[in-house]
Amino acid sequence: MKENPYMTILRTGPGTSIQDLGREGLGQYGIPVSGVMDSISMRWVNHILQNPEKEAVLEISLPGLKVHFGSPTIICIAGAKANITLNDSPIKSEGLFLINEGDVLSFGSFIMGSRLYLGVKKGFKVPIVLNSKSSYQGITESGMLKKGDQLEYSSIHEHQNPTWSTVKFDRSWMDSNTIEAFHGPEWGELADKNKDKIQNGVFTISKLQNRMAIQLEELIPNLLIEMSTAAVYPGTVQLTSGGKLIILMKDAQVTGGYPRILHLPEKSIAQLSQKSPNQQFIFKIINFE
Repeated sequence: MKENPYMTILRTGPGTSIQDLGREGLGQYGIPVSGVMDSISMRWVNHILQNPEKEAVLEISLPGLKVHFGSPTIICIAGAKANITLNDSPIKSEGLFLINEGDVLSFGSFIMGSRLYLGVKKGFKVPIVLNSKSSYQGITESGMLKKGDQLEYSSIHEHQNPTWSTVKFDRSWMDSNTIEAFHGPEWGELADKNKDKIQNGVFTISKLQNRMAIQLEELIPNLLIEMSTAAVYPGTVQLTSGGKLIILMKDAQVTGGYPRILHLPEKSIAQLSQKSPNQQFIFKIINFE
């Protein structure tokens, strides 16, 4: 049989895409960073595969993905804990797996976390656009993957009898309800009572969330004046005049007019990306003043 080094999408929901570490330094052109929501899991996948740190992986945000491999390879999975099968046999949600020609991998319900990452040895052979393989509608040919799409990869015929050590993916950081944050540029303009609410309050993730932003349920009434425009980045926490807290994520716009009261580091973005609607957390403010 002729070798067919493609992974074919047999079934998927709307939340599956190719992502790497994103497009840095292009905000002046209105181009978002994009990239993986959970860089901790993505970096672990590439480390275990011995791929370059920034190599693109498949980001899976909803159950239901089913893929067919046309030729042998080695894959690694990490991120959320889920019900996953390889040729209808259950496998773990993390670690290396030897793939043979014709294998079918299926992702079922999520048990813990909200995003899974699938990498292949030597990476996916997809176009590099503006120094990144990350999918983003309007910049790349397509945004989310759909049924029938094919992703090329390198056939790997080595390690037919692998003796890999068992690896453990630690999810304790994912389960934590403490989210670290730094003061944003407009933090100092907040009233003391509002600073206290943010520093000591418990916040709930709403159903209004995607790769662009996560909105929180609790309101912080305020008298802050909206700005004409200012630079924003993934991790920026905006406070609207109506009291809504909006946390910008990887596909966020590059400018905004709402006061930027906090900013989240990469680890905190990864933590939030693995949480589901109605889950709660607290902010831990890291102050360098």
